[in-house]
Amino acid sequence: MTTRRLNSGGLIDRSKPISFWFDGKTYEGFEGDTLASALLANGVSIVGRSFKYHRPRGVWSAWVDEPNAIMNIRLNGKEQPNCLATTTYIEEGMAARSVNAFPTAKYDIKGGLDLFHRFLGAGFYYKTFIWPDWHLFEPAIRKMAGLGAVDREVLEDFQSAQNHAKCDVLVVGGGAAGLTAARAAAEAGKDVVLVDDQRVLGGSLYRCGATADIDPDEWVAAQKTAIENAGGRILTHTTAYGVYDHGLVALVQSQGFGRAPALWRMRAGQVIMATGALDRPITFAKNDLPGTMSLNAAGEYLARYGVMAANKPLVMRNNSHASATIENLRAAGSKVEEIDHVDGITNQGRKHTTGLRIGKDQIDADGVLVSGGLTPLVHLWRHAGGKLDWCETRQAFVPKPATDAMIAIGAANGTYDLAQAIEEAEAAGKGTPIDRPSTTYTTTLIDTKPHSKGRQWIDFQHDVTLKDIEVAARENYVSVEHLKRYTTLGMAFDQGKTSNMAGLTAMAALRGKPIPQVGTTTFRPPFVPVPLEIYHGAKTKQLWSPVKRLPLEDKHRDLDAAFCEYGGWLRPGWYGSGDRDATIQKEAKAARDTAGIFDGSTLGKIEVMGPDAEAFLNFVYYNTIKSLKPGGIRYGFMLTEGGIVYDDGVVTRVDQNRFIVSCSSSHVDGVRTHLEAWRQDGNDPDRIFVHDQTTAWATVTVTGPKARDVLSSLDTTIDLAPDAFPHMTFREGTMGAIPLRIARVSFSGDLSYEVSVPTGHAETLWNAITAAGKEQGVSPIGLEAMSILRAEKGFIIIGKDTDGETMPHDLGFTIPRAKKKAAFIGDRSLHTEKANADDRKVLVGLSVPDGEPPLATGAHAFTETPTRRSLGYVTSSYQSPNVGPIALAIIEAPHAKVGDTIKIWHKEEVREVTICDPCRFDSEGGRLHA
Repeated sequence: MTTRRLNSGGLIDRSKPISFWFDGKTYEGFEGDTLASALLANGVSIVGRSFKYHRPRGVWSAWVDEPNAIMNIRLNGKEQPNCLATTTYIEEGMAARSVNAFPTAKYDIKGGLDLFHRFLGAGFYYKTFIWPDWHLFEPAIRKMAGLGAVDREVLEDFQSAQNHAKCDVLVVGGGAAGLTAARAAAEAGKDVVLVDDQRVLGGSLYRCGATADIDPDEWVAAQKTAIENAGGRILTHTTAYGVYDHGLVALVQSQGFGRAPALWRMRAGQVIMATGALDRPITFAKNDLPGTMSLNAAGEYLARYGVMAANKPLVMRNNSHASATIENLRAAGSKVEEIDHVDGITNQGRKHTTGLRIGKDQIDADGVLVSGGLTPLVHLWRHAGGKLDWCETRQAFVPKPATDAMIAIGAANGTYDLAQAIEEAEAAGKGTPIDRPSTTYTTTLIDTKPHSKGRQWIDFQHDVTLKDIEVAARENYVSVEHLKRYTTLGMAFDQGKTSNMAGLTAMAALRGKPIPQVGTTTFRPPFVPVPLEIYHGAKTKQLWSPVKRLPLEDKHRDLDAAFCEYGGWLRPGWYGSGDRDATIQKEAKAARDTAGIFDGSTLGKIEVMGPDAEAFLNFVYYNTIKSLKPGGIRYGFMLTEGGIVYDDGVVTRVDQNRFIVSCSSSHVDGVRTHLEAWRQDGNDPDRIFVHDQTTAWATVTVTGPKARDVLSSLDTTIDLAPDAFPHMTFREGTMGAIPLRIARVSFSGDLSYEVSVPTGHAETLWNAITAAGKEQGVSPIGLEAMSILRAEKGFIIIGKDTDGETMPHDLGFTIPRAKKKAAFIGDRSLHTEKANADDRKVLVGLSVPDGEPPLATGAHAFTETPTRRSLGYVTSSYQSPNVGPIALAIIEAPHAKVGDTIKIWHKEEVREVTICDPCRFDSEGGRLHA
């Protein structure tokens, strides 16, 4: 076996040999080796097979742009599919096998498919399998599709750590530019996080630092120490794979093979993108043969792993940046011969390159190293919405300067000169970015010659050739997005990192247009494939369904509150450690006699705004919203398309184009999703905006006869007089310097005010109200007492006093169904035969004879004619200190007449009760409008 490992050099630990397997054979590497570097060191040439033709493939790159060396890996009984050999570090006992090959990459029984390549060109799926019916072929094609194999075992212990973090400056990339920017920002007093996806910081510095008179080891160590001493944080093995809305950058941090990676959701005030640049391939006949490799990759294998990619390579390059790598290869003993790219070059060999043929001349070699120019890695820039400019000097798309939220530096910005990149990075870290410097980098565009002889590969993994680009152009798939989908160009594992520029260059040549006029495809997250485990958090105890907590939880605990879970929230059920039932009765009585203070922060506060907000909510709600005036509040129902009551609550109109939807506490997430789904269906999303502000505002409700007296003692700018502030209205003002919202709306049926302030001022509001309440003899009440108060008034709770068939008219709300002319969700369903059936269950109250206890919730009303059957059931039942036993129920309409007596059955006990109005307290509403 040929070894290409040098006796010295690299960042590996030669004192720690590691044995591993590849395609059934044992090999040896060292700690710090990747699978790719270890296989190259052992002389392994073929590491995979291409997707369509199953042609032999060798290692192309040394980083995330690798299209060929993709493997399924097993270690300690755990297997992961589709691992990049160039970024996976070897571990003792690791067993790797090539994907898309059987039994091995070297001897693949499907290799014969390449003989039929002329029949399997671009678009052959669409053309060949259209007759007689695509579905006849679909099962077989789907079975052949895809790469790798997923382990059928469910790895229950693969539960990713979910981390949320923020910083002033996030630097992505730990090369020379990234390290410099991170150091400058940290020393300027900023909270800095530096992330790099490699094991060792330094980026391309090890490959080209020596030629710039920099000792990479010493320089990197000095920068790292300075960053950490200034308080900066460094995350290695960490990839920034996506930029999302509102400054969210998603990071995945490897914990080692077989261990679940960690997900970081990072919110950064500024992102400095120092992601570097990629080496492009050069297109010529049979340029996909193993042994043909990126020149920069060869330099990386030499500098980082002490591996010589080829002892006697031929080098084709079109740029000055490649000179440093060539110099390093020669210094290490490689007999490099440079040749110019000319028409008619053909790679020689069958399963490994043996040299190049140029016309009639044969030049022998054991490798071909190519550098077709540098392409800045702009994926994250495009994720964030950044635009690109075409630079003729660099022959590449470079970031177009935009806002300070993201800054590109170094090679990612097209600054390839090391000294210039460091200068640029230092300025960016200090917050004084400079213009992109002029470059000493020179390159020439290698024109793609359409209709050239021989197969020239554009996309190595998906087997897209220059001929396929020509076919696409001939069939008018000239849009870059159409080209991608028709040929599958750039849809491989590397997501076009190696193939995009080659494809664009070819299409530009075919169309006779400049490259920038051809354009680029859309860059979307993730930047690299990420394991699904990062989305799989722990699913035990509270983490299965995390309970939501009140901002005033500590205040309630100080008052000896008994906490219970209500609708996913941890809330006070009652206050005090005495007898539960007696305490609840006392609170409900006090609230009617004086007032009660209630934490209503859980109530939904979803803001809907925009020019079309009125029409949108008028469609979403059963009730008419368009007639609501600014400052007004209206109670209403949201329905499903089937006409079923989904949620009830109140809508506040703040101004002409802004509303607040206050929904049930347990329904906030569902209502937000409901609104968002309909916003995107048939509406212009740029004219309607939905923002959940529930946790942004804390709410304290004061309810009862003395509610106005309690609030009047607060230092607010809002007039609480009945004429100035009537029931079902909304006011905004301040309490001192704190923004204040007050809604005069009632869940108890008594005089009530819902007082809201930004969550950060929750304690200030609570302290002020409880202090004022103490002077009036008013104290806090829990949710159990509030539930009694609402039941006394016959107010329902959706999901408790309704079921999956309840419609608005079953609850006594009939006017919109009969008179609302505008369309609304569920309107047609309210007029179906089922919706108008005589035996629908309707809401009623139930009264028990004097002296009898309350009914059991869930007890069934029944009839015995002709046989016993259920007529409905009790939905809510309480002992009220104000009106005695009360109950709500939904009963079949023919048996739900007020004054009638029906039988109730529960646990073999039968009782007789009387149908009554659901409202049992203050039926005239005088207290509500006081």
